[in-house]
Amino acid sequence: MEVLAWADGEITQREAAARVAEGRYRAVICGLGGRVALPGSYLGARRAKIPFVLWASLWGHPRTPAHALSYLPLRHIYRHADAIATYGPHVSAYVSQLRGNSENVFDAPQAVSAEEFGTDIPDELRRHARVHAGAPADAGFLALFVGRLEKEKGVRVLLDAWREADLGEQAVLALAGEGPLRGELAREPENVQALGFVPRDHLPALYAAADVLVLPSIRTETFLEPWGLVVNEAMHQGTPVITSDAVGAARGGLVQDGRTGLIAPQGDAGALAARLRSIAQNAQLRAALGAAARRDVARFTYPAWVTGMRRALDAAERT
Repeated sequence: MEVLAWADGEITQREAAARVAEGRYRAVICGLGGRVALPGSYLGARRAKIPFVLWASLWGHPRTPAHALSYLPLRHIYRHADAIATYGPHVSAYVSQLRGNSENVFDAPQAVSAEEFGTDIPDELRRHARVHAGAPADAGFLALFVGRLEKEKGVRVLLDAWREADLGEQAVLALAGEGPLRGELAREPENVQALGFVPRDHLPALYAAADVLVLPSIRTETFLEPWGLVVNEAMHQGTPVITSDAVGAARGGLVQDGRTGLIAPQGDAGALAARLRSIAQNAQLRAALGAAARRDVARFTYPAWVTGMRRALDAAERT
């Protein structure tokens, strides 16, 4: 079986769609990105009479006027794709509603490398990571955010919640990442640390150093957090998480309120502050949530993703 795969910049979206139409592939798997690649690949697969599998990540359609124009063509693809592989049950439910049924819709759970992010972190390295993040090596409370410093990631909500939580001088909020809100962090007090870009191989130690990971994403006209893989990454270190209810990992069942983490209503700084206080003031709660997080994330693996994708391909070929 010949497989077409490419990285951004190697070929254009139009070239990719044209290659699909050549008919030398047994099947096509196409994601939702690209104004030309998706409709072009779908039409090319139909012309070539080969199975088309949609890899779906959305669990709510963007709300801009431009996206409103794309809704009907995209719904047609949802309904007529031979099979759909999704980011998880939250996306499967959304897709099945648009499709009119759940036939040939399969979960391909989002995963990261357990070997990479679940590696044992020596105590010395964990303490070093805490100090690098601005926290005491063996005391205090360290809350961590990892991601783009943008409105849609809930950064401003997190900063408001942190001030309201008022966790004391030894409590530190560290934000790892770059983005347009980086300048606003300079106006925050010393217990809010902007770490900038953190290399991928440094992240496991940072997760191990943190007492909680916070991902308070909010829905905007153009964005609804499809999953949030930083949640998986932190959980592999046994680090509990606090997310908003607008995060796919929460809607998809990995983050369970009171079991593997805590969930707050999106955009509600007061509710997020209350959850920060509860987890900061209760070491037993952190330990219980972290242990359950490590156990539950173990089933979100690359082999599980492959199984879901294979089921979608097998179903598409039988259609």
